[in-house]
Amino acid sequence: MRAIFHLAIILLVFPACAQPPSRPGIPSIAEIDKPPIIEYKHRALPEVSRNGMIAATDKLSAEIGVDILRRGGNAVDAAVATGFALAVSYPRAGNLMGGGFMLIHLADEDKQVVIDYRETAPAAAHRDLYLDDRGEIDRQREFFSHQSAAVPGTVAGLIYALENYGTMSLKEVLEPSIRMAFEGVEVSFALEYELEVRGKRLRADEAARKIFFKPDGGFYRLGDTLVQQDLGNTLTRIAEDGLDGFYGGETARKIVDNMEANDGLITLEDLASYEVKEREPLRGNYRGYEVVLPPPPSSGGVHIIQMLNILSGYDLASLGHNSAAYIHRLTEVMKLAYADRSKYLADTDFTPVPVEELTSMVYADKLRASIDLERARPSVDIAPGAHLPYESHDTTHYSVMDAQGNAVSNTYTLNFSFGSGIMVPGTGMLLNNEMGDFAAKPGYANAFGMVGGETNKIEPRKRPLSSMTPTMVFKDGKPWMVTGAPGGSVIITAVLQTLLNAIDFDMNIATAGMEARIHHQWSPDQLRLEPGISPDTDRLLQAMGHNTSITPRTPTCVRTVALENGTLLGATDPRRPGGWVARY
Repeated sequence: MRAIFHLAIILLVFPACAQPPSRPGIPSIAEIDKPPIIEYKHRALPEVSRNGMIAATDKLSAEIGVDILRRGGNAVDAAVATGFALAVSYPRAGNLMGGGFMLIHLADEDKQVVIDYRETAPAAAHRDLYLDDRGEIDRQREFFSHQSAAVPGTVAGLIYALENYGTMSLKEVLEPSIRMAFEGVEVSFALEYELEVRGKRLRADEAARKIFFKPDGGFYRLGDTLVQQDLGNTLTRIAEDGLDGFYGGETARKIVDNMEANDGLITLEDLASYEVKEREPLRGNYRGYEVVLPPPPSSGGVHIIQMLNILSGYDLASLGHNSAAYIHRLTEVMKLAYADRSKYLADTDFTPVPVEELTSMVYADKLRASIDLERARPSVDIAPGAHLPYESHDTTHYSVMDAQGNAVSNTYTLNFSFGSGIMVPGTGMLLNNEMGDFAAKPGYANAFGMVGGETNKIEPRKRPLSSMTPTMVFKDGKPWMVTGAPGGSVIITAVLQTLLNAIDFDMNIATAGMEARIHHQWSPDQLRLEPGISPDTDRLLQAMGHNTSITPRTPTCVRTVALENGTLLGATDPRRPGGWVARY
């Protein structure tokens, strides 16, 4: 029954894409002598899948990943191909100039690893980088200038994953993305909308204007073809020269020339010295399920384990899903976790983070005892001091499983939608504005009313704190659910509620991701309720002392693949347009 419901969700929510016209001038890669991988036209989907599945942001990238699986690649090969493809098909957040976290499960070794390819601060960055002569934060410089760009990690991270855990060559996994960049992608409803919403900022940059708008300055509309020749050339250099095709040579020179001409910080040495970090994942246990998550500088792993530990002391199912009693407990737990995030979480290569203490059951018991089951506790009474750094909603996530039992959960970002809106001329690549994830002035509110802590101050080579939370859940020692989401600070609570919906309330993965969610991040002291929470429940929560607000559904689209009784199921919730589940 679950599989039937899931299939109905997929077929109803995700539209087909038409095949764009072919174009001449695609550069050949001599080592590849195979038929084209990419298939743009819609094809019938099988009722169930036991071979491989990808839940991703858009159809083109998901289908490219599945074609890699079909050709004998493993989950890592498919994840890398999907990551590069998103740079072409989803320029809002898919990227070559950003960074993120990849969680990998290797079935043969029964092993999980985290690849941390988060961006790093350039060597010339310093604590007071964004302060003006009066000591105030210059928001334009922090978010929308060449100085807002951190050293990118995406290309290094994807290549590292492929070389260490994949089975195919870089040229093989890049071929479909190169082809797509030169042939063009058909503009979807989502892409048309995103370009129009960010049109003013993208038009302000000459290089971005030439790529994302028609020669007469008009918008690309639904059904038009968007060709990205410069990006195709950049991808070709990566395919031919690997890391040197991005962190050295022509591409690196173009990046640095653009930096030098615009008072940017990234140097050739910054690019050449970027390092991927392979980290040991964090592990928690919740009602017999093992939850595997990334460690800092991702904050999601620590705090999902922390919140699950506290919630394990309650019989949540007996309270009723999204009842006032359930939401009250969930809210109080969120406040406690996000308060700790502001004080303790940072890049562990620079700042000691008490991970074991924060994720211990002893600490969870202590926090649970502090919760009043009848009254909301004001945030000011939980912990004083620094609040949270802002992180944009404009991230992307995809989940992969293959026939051998390998799995990948990957989240990466440029930070804001289309990053800073600045494109490196001749590359087709948008700059990230990840430096805005640091605390520009510790102890002071940023443009979004949040305050950054001392532990997340700007330092050379440091990685900014992140909410990106690629997640895996194991049942009886086998991967059961692979999930994650975009959404900035709401990623953590979205993933948490998806896990609770599936485990405590026995929802299938489509329903678990679609149900109305709540969010509280300690500061501001506001409980955000999505539409779908009962007005009666809202009134009961207010009577308990919660400061509630009904907000539009958060742009946090959970993308999940699960293995149920030998069958792969996939879902991407409809909070954002354009998601797709591909399978074979």
